[in-house]
Amino acid sequence: MASERWRAKAASADRLVLWDIDGTLMRAGEIAAVVFERAIEQVLGTRPSRRLRMAGKTDPQIVREHLALADLSDADRYVEAILARAEVELAGARDLITQHGTVKPGVLDLLRRLDQDDRFLQSVVTGNITANAAVKLGALGLDAWLDLEIGAYGSDSAERRDLVPIAMARAERLRDRRFEPGQVWIIGDTGNDLACARAAGARCLLVATGGETLEALQALDADAVLADLSDTQAVHRLLAGTDTAIDTGP
Repeated sequence: MASERWRAKAASADRLVLWDIDGTLMRAGEIAAVVFERAIEQVLGTRPSRRLRMAGKTDPQIVREHLALADLSDADRYVEAILARAEVELAGARDLITQHGTVKPGVLDLLRRLDQDDRFLQSVVTGNITANAAVKLGALGLDAWLDLEIGAYGSDSAERRDLVPIAMARAERLRDRRFEPGQVWIIGDTGNDLACARAAGARCLLVATGGETLEALQALDADAVLADLSDTQAVHRLLAGTDTAIDTGP
């Protein structure tokens, strides 16, 4: 069983790597935004007037921002219905993600490399609700190296800063492995990923593979900032704590 595999990995691991999904591991394509627009139209009867910037936000946060633009006095009562509809829409678009989605540079090699190293256990901390995260990762075959049962999702909290402690608690409860904050790395592509890492006392690697420029990310106080994850050997050493001097790009 998959859980037995992850329990065995956790027993020897002294690093927990928690990945952001969109912009860091992969890009699902335009369908990621379209599903919210379709879900809102089906629940409210009208399509959103404009597309929102989604990077670094949780799914409930994105829905609430759309509802705020609609200026509804009772907006909160629509959130769960829209999320449920978005889940259905994204599940139906899985083949489109497989065809048009992209895996970010270096990701596949790094996932495999960390999986083969007994010191590492990998999961996700993402704004996606649980079902949507599974669809996106599964569509591009990225779920094979990730213990998704211990991940933390937008369905756990609309506040991204809550998510790292949730993942750490699940690792302890489901895998009988307690990680200290200094043993946890967050890999993301926005300042929100850094904020959620810092809120939990975790380390953070930011990559400029999403919507933020390398220069903008370098202006933040992350532990490391890279153009991408192509130099998998160097990233592996960084996450293992054996190399803190790493080329941060051009």
